[in-house]
Amino acid sequence: MKGKLNFVAGLVLGICLVTGTGAAAAVVETVTATLNRSPIYVDGSRVDLAGYTINGYNYFKLRDIAALVDFGVEWDQTTSTIRIDTTHGYQGEGNATAPAPEQATARYVPTVGDRITCQDGYIYEITDVTKFNNSMFAAEDTAKLPTATCDWSLLPDPELPAAEARHFTSGGREYLFMRNLYETRRMQYTLYNAIGSNPQTWQNGKPVTRADGKPLVQVHLSIPDEFNAYSFWPWKSEQITELFNSCPPGDYYVEAWDLYCDGAFRYTEYYIYVK
Repeated sequence: MKGKLNFVAGLVLGICLVTGTGAAAAVVETVTATLNRSPIYVDGSRVDLAGYTINGYNYFKLRDIAALVDFGVEWDQTTSTIRIDTTHGYQGEGNATAPAPEQATARYVPTVGDRITCQDGYIYEITDVTKFNNSMFAAEDTAKLPTATCDWSLLPDPELPAAEARHFTSGGREYLFMRNLYETRRMQYTLYNAIGSNPQTWQNGKPVTRADGKPLVQVHLSIPDEFNAYSFWPWKSEQITELFNSCPPGDYYVEAWDLYCDGAFRYTEYYIYVK
């Protein structure tokens, strides 16, 4: 807890310094922000966190940090105050409009009252999340992403697709399909570990390549509409690993979607296609 407190204090201090400098400056200076490309690890597990580097310093969303490190953070709109509470874990953005989708891939935990802005402009309100962590079909813990069992830095890092929230009405029911970027990363990293464990695709501490220098395996984080992908739920890593070991070389297309019906979370569905 002490380490967490120090970590949070540093974040708050950084926010105060940036805000204070901006408020006191007589002349507005132009700064250049670039996407942060450095790998980030939390308790030994690599995580994906959207951030920017400005003047040699890395900046991240406070809510994304809270979701990863698990501390409470709230925005008091009335007093324009940020409230951080380390006595309880991250609860999501109950008062936010569209807490997800967004490009950050910190794990989104839905909360009753969350309002999701869909691609068609429809505001979808979440009313029931009892199945999110208590599904009778739960097979594996998805609170953390896989730990690297080989050197992932030697493998291509494909770009994540844009976040999406698709709204459908069918049979008098309102459905939401929301792209789950966090679980998409889980599929990617599971494939990476499978690549590193298979002698056909990993030799002498590095991935096997074709004659043209390209790796035998390419991983894509979205699936073209024309592909008839295989789907499964709940999450089972062995389904991906067994599929990979049956035909290691090739192009692997993966994606994951959260399904809601009439405001209630149902399940996360996983899709994979091999070419």
